[in-house]
Amino acid sequence: MTRRSPLQTAVCDRLGIRYPIVLAAMGSTSRGVPTPPRLVAAVSEAGGLGMLGSAGQEPEEIRRRIAAVRRLTDRPFGVGLLLPVSRADAVSDRAAMRALLRERYPQHVAFVDDLRQRWGLPDVEASGPVLTPDLVEAQLDVVFAEHVPVLAIGLGDVRPVIERRGAVDVTVIGLVGTPRQAQALAAAGVDIIVGQGYEAGGHTGRIATFPLIPQIVDAVAPRPVLAAGGIADGRGLAAALALGAAGVWCGTAFLVAEESEIYPEQQQAILAACSDEFVVTRAYTGKTARDVKNDVIAAWEASGLEPLPMPLQWILMDDFVAAAEAAGRIELINNPAGQAGGLLRSRRPAADIVQSMVEEAQAILRRLCG
Repeated sequence: MTRRSPLQTAVCDRLGIRYPIVLAAMGSTSRGVPTPPRLVAAVSEAGGLGMLGSAGQEPEEIRRRIAAVRRLTDRPFGVGLLLPVSRADAVSDRAAMRALLRERYPQHVAFVDDLRQRWGLPDVEASGPVLTPDLVEAQLDVVFAEHVPVLAIGLGDVRPVIERRGAVDVTVIGLVGTPRQAQALAAAGVDIIVGQGYEAGGHTGRIATFPLIPQIVDAVAPRPVLAAGGIADGRGLAAALALGAAGVWCGTAFLVAEESEIYPEQQQAILAACSDEFVVTRAYTGKTARDVKNDVIAAWEASGLEPLPMPLQWILMDDFVAAAEAAGRIELINNPAGQAGGLLRSRRPAADIVQSMVEEAQAILRRLCG
């Protein structure tokens, strides 16, 4: 009887993929495009699961990118969305949000104006939708209408999404940072749980990956769990499997893929940084997120001001980021990435990243089982 490979896990069976490697659905806070269609397709073609990070995008833009992925691959892929953390202070457009900020938080507005003047940035306003319940409903309409096979949800209350899914054949992945959150998502009907450790880039929690994953595996068994945070090579994949996960959810490793479309300066900053230079901050979005440290984060820390809750801080800083982008000051833009960046030293095609993870993990598992 042929022995089943340890890399052929329940996640592979559920998602119809060859290897238990899922591209994290990045793209909600940084400029550039961390998960463009060609990166998503490349990961899926290599045997993993590509995910389109689509938070903050107009529904028709999501539809366009879904079509672009399908032109490049017939393999499974997915879409990732963020749900609003709170309906408090949420309004439907940026102009109304700016007016609210000026009225209720003038000190914060003045501080960001001072930052813009400090670096000689132009007076530019960001465009794009505001993360509101109405926007998410419209985004979900597109995902369901396009019959995307996988939907990943971060932040917020996932229960209305599960209720809306109904008879639609879509696998729902939920991201959590604690065992209690994992139990809540499992009870709500989420199919696969991503346990994201403190080491991860972007919005992250307080528990490190090694203690987190076994607790989540125990809490939601027999649901499959993906491990996230600090994983960028085959050693991390093998470790995740040893902890009981059925695969990995990887972001930072693919930010420096040749197919990623974040700014070259951002890729170089990730490649040049040591793990202690990826810091947790609320400066850009209002929710704790790990970014490559920069002078803007340092300025917020020195200001004595507490960043506003999401989405208020997000809108406040989006205008600053747009101004920095217009001036070509990419080093002032947030660069979400995890501590695994300290392992990375070169840009590579996404297929090479997937294949090297697989080969290294297989070699480790053979050695340990030999």
